[in-house]
Amino acid sequence: MSFRIPFLNLTLGRLLVHFSLMCLVMAWILPTMGLLISSFRDKDQLALTGWWTAFTTSTQNAYGRTGVAGEEFERDERYVLSGNFFEAGSKTIESYNTNFHKLDAYRAGQPLTMKDGSLFTLFQDGSYEWIAEKPFRHKRGKRIFYVAKVPPTFTLDNYVEVLNTEGISQSFINTFVVTIPATVIPITIAAFAAYAFAWMRFPGRQFLFVIVVGLLVVPLQMSLIPLLRIYNDIGRIFDVSGKSYPGIWLAHTGFGLPLAIYLLRNYMGTLPREIIESARIDGANHFQIFTKLVVPLSVPALASFTILQFLWVWNDLLVALVFLGKSDEQIVLTSKIRELLGSRGDNWEILTSSAFISIIVPLIVFFALQRFFVRGLVAGSVKGG
Repeated sequence: MSFRIPFLNLTLGRLLVHFSLMCLVMAWILPTMGLLISSFRDKDQLALTGWWTAFTTSTQNAYGRTGVAGEEFERDERYVLSGNFFEAGSKTIESYNTNFHKLDAYRAGQPLTMKDGSLFTLFQDGSYEWIAEKPFRHKRGKRIFYVAKVPPTFTLDNYVEVLNTEGISQSFINTFVVTIPATVIPITIAAFAAYAFAWMRFPGRQFLFVIVVGLLVVPLQMSLIPLLRIYNDIGRIFDVSGKSYPGIWLAHTGFGLPLAIYLLRNYMGTLPREIIESARIDGANHFQIFTKLVVPLSVPALASFTILQFLWVWNDLLVALVFLGKSDEQIVLTSKIRELLGSRGDNWEILTSSAFISIIVPLIVFFALQRFFVRGLVAGSVKGG
């Protein structure tokens, strides 16, 4: 007898299942939510604090430089140098000092006596006033370290920076040129092969299918360089470049075919045998059965693999780096985003906005075909062909 929770009308086992599913969902949603929130944050805040602090006021340690000699003006027979370290309203100064190790020595608005006897005052809005009895002589601004409260700031600057990058639109087009053929070609070949494995009788059928399944475990990275060498050898024979669009189409086709054949064969094997036999009795050949019966009935499986293949090719970086050049006519979106980081990764903050710009097209494809997705994946795993 299973224990039942009265107010939830659930057994303990089902409650544990629901809790586990909720944990899995949260494990996917929270990072995505954090990435989305971070993409709208100011670069300075993004570099200093986590996304979970985006809606709270944060503390920032920074410094500013004063004006130099020649920028002062006279007031009441004294020399005054004034200015502002940042735009009013963007931060609120709490404390400051000329020494980084004692930032809380002077509160905002409290005068600080310099070594030469002059008075320096930093106010809450970031404005400062430096008063001296004699003209200023320093040629470089004095560094003032401060602690400031920074309110939550959200901006579209990260998205604008990515979209205004030179060549980003061409990389979008190049990615489409790579992705569409690299999705259509393996689906077409795999559909014919899957039908043959499921409904055609020929010697070695099971052995060949085992080989196809075995190819699923071959690491992709092991075959990249040998395959590129073959492309280069063929290119030298025909006097063409080994790094080209047909080369990467064939590479993605080869890497995607084993999974495609496996999924489609399992799905086609679950189709009612009576339908296939009736078509044969009516005189239909294999091509007619495939095009008029099997393909329309296999739309869920075809749509499922279309989503998987499209997402993989669109988000691919490694294969594109190996089989394509870095010219503006060939560079894909993922490679272009990688270049935005700089040689030392100084602009890593724009990765958040770049990620959401790059997933727009895959999201459209997924939501357009998602009603077939689960049905196509599950059907072939429930019953074997």
